[in-house]
Formats: sequence, structure tokens, C-alpha cells
Amino acid sequence: MLRRLYDWTMLQAANPHALWILAAISFIESSFFPIPPDVLLIPLVLAQRHRAFFIAGVCTVASVAGGFFGYFIGYALYETVGVAVLNFYGYLEKFTEFQGMYNDQGAWIVFFAGLTPFPYKVITIASGVTALDPTVFGLASIVSRGLRFFLVAALLWYWGPWIRGFIDRYFGLLTLLFFALLFGGFALIAFL
Repeated sequence: MLRRLYDWTMLQAANPHALWILAAISFIESSFFPIPPDVLLIPLVLAQRHRAFFIAGVCTVASVAGGFFGYFIGYALYETVGVAVLNFYGYLEKFTEFQGMYNDQGAWIVFFAGLTPFPYKVITIASGVTALDPTVFGLASIVSRGLRFFLVAALLWYWGPWIRGFIDRYFGLLTLLFFALLFGGFALIAFL
């Protein structure tokens, strides 16, 4: 079934609306959607290598915009719901300490989360909850998400045909690895 989905995705990459779909996925993934944009970014760049860096740019801009939406979710819901919940459980003071620590290291937290398979949406929402400086959040997001997506695009642009053959050959193993990283990221969040 996943193989058919991969083949279908490769066909969709040639669709004239594929770039808009990638932008939408990149936006919602940064705020609440569990599937990373790489699912479409990779096939889209493989199908249109000559546009690799433009595609990475669209993915970056949409992801950062979605990150600000996640920030807004954290910021708006914290004031209306979060304070009452923390106060009810007696954790408001501890959260205030955490907030100070998070904001001291916020640029690095956002930067590393934007580069890794760690669910970026968790960091965007946490940044809003802790009211991390939006400029710091924005700059760290632009650099990390841009670095991540442009690096993927550069690797696919340079080694595209070889990587496409590698994916075709080892699709099952790569699928298992992808889901292990995805669920591992969520498990890490639950554990922390």
C-alpha cells in the first residue's frame, strides 16, 4: 500500500498544483499536522530537479508562516486555557521558571528543532506559550527550516537520479525508518 502511495506521490509531483499542495502541507505541519513536508518535497524535487531551490524556498516560507500560526496557537490558548490549568494543578510558578529558561535558550531550541525530525509544531506552540520574542523565533525558524529544506533540495538536485533509484530499491526499509523517526519523535515528547 505504501509503495502505491509513493508511486502516486511521484505522479502528483508533476501536477501543476503540487507546489501549492507542498506549501499547504508545510504550513499546517508547522502548527498541528503530524506528517512532515518531506513526504512531498522529496518527490517534487526528484520530479523537477531544475526547480529544486525554488521548491525549497516555497517550502521554507510556508513552513515559517505555519510556525507563526503555531506560535499564535500557543500564545492565544495559553492565556485562555493554559494559565487556569497550570494554576489548578499548582504548576503556574514552576512554569514561570521553565518559561524563563526556555526564553534564555529559545533561539537554539527553535533552531535545532527546525533542523531535526523532532516535531517542529511542538516548538512553535511552546514558543507562543512562553511568549518567546517573535523576532528571535522568526529568525531561528527561517535559518533552521531554510537550512533543512535547502539541504534536502541540494542533495536531491546533485544526486537526484541515484537517490531516486536508492529510494525505489530500498523503499520498504526507508518507510520503516521514516515511521521509526516519526513515532520516536512523538515518544520523545511524551517522555520529556
